[in-house]
Amino acid sequence: MAGRFAPRPTRTSVRGGHVAVGGGVPRPAAGPGLVRDWVPGGPLDLGLVLGPLRRGPGDPTFRATPDGSVWRASLTPAGPGTLRVCAHGGGVRGQAWGPGAEWLLDRMPEMLGAADEPSAFVPRHRLLATAQHRRPGLRLSRSGLVLESLIPSILEQKVTADEAYRAWRLLVRRHGEPAPGPAPERMHVMPAPRTWALIPSWEWHRAGVDNKRASTILRAVRVAARLEQAVGMEPAAARARLELVPGIGPWTSAETVQRSHGAADEVTVGDLHLPGIVGWALAGDRDADDAAMLELLEPYAGQRHRAARLILLSGRVPARRAPKMPRWDIGRL
Repeated sequence: MAGRFAPRPTRTSVRGGHVAVGGGVPRPAAGPGLVRDWVPGGPLDLGLVLGPLRRGPGDPTFRATPDGSVWRASLTPAGPGTLRVCAHGGGVRGQAWGPGAEWLLDRMPEMLGAADEPSAFVPRHRLLATAQHRRPGLRLSRSGLVLESLIPSILEQKVTADEAYRAWRLLVRRHGEPAPGPAPERMHVMPAPRTWALIPSWEWHRAGVDNKRASTILRAVRVAARLEQAVGMEPAAARARLELVPGIGPWTSAETVQRSHGAADEVTVGDLHLPGIVGWALAGDRDADDAAMLELLEPYAGQRHRAARLILLSGRVPARRAPKMPRWDIGRL
């Protein structure tokens, strides 16, 4: 469904939201559940569209299986639910289980990029034109859920991706509930806001989460209902509401609305690596800062997040000049 090009994943393409989805024949999942078939209006690559919703290869809420299916376990407004999507004929088939099954199937097209407008993007650089040509199935997903993107984004503040992914994995598996239906083994639904609020301090410590990030999550879940309402707002207004919570800044709000709203223009600022990657790709400037990055992306106003994502997926990245940031596990202290 995604075209004939299949570039090998690189460090940046993985960060850009690339998930390898097997090309086998999907097997019927045990248990009927609810079923919905949907035909997209153009090429669709499930791994590219849903990849940004995965928080690390061991994410308990996300699984790509060798038969070509993608599984997601979500805490919806109607309750926990499991969604399985796979290519079916010329379209996509979704199966869902649990109290949130109907909610997930109702919003499946938007989650798969139905509300996105990739034709609005006009590449003005050869690298972006090539990346767009090689990724015809790229769509921006709109999950319709704020907290499931906000909490892992808070965990990713000021630490390596590996540390954040480990914390998310440990906390969800320990405090979340098993995914409904015939989900793959060890899949879990994210804890409810009240459950997050009741996690004792030593559990945060064991997961390697410092007090600053844990406190930010606790402040966010206390106003969870108000934050979830932001999904009905324009991305800029949603970011402003999220940033009213102390500890949530521009980096975290952008990472959240990119997933919850499918926001094509909300570029991430304050990132350690992204300005240098964008600067190197578009101008050969590996020392670009946020201001330089935004200036380079100005021709793509309205589509700056898509442009940045295509750059990440292109795999063009400056050679490393320093060792990786050291990993610190405060749980061992």
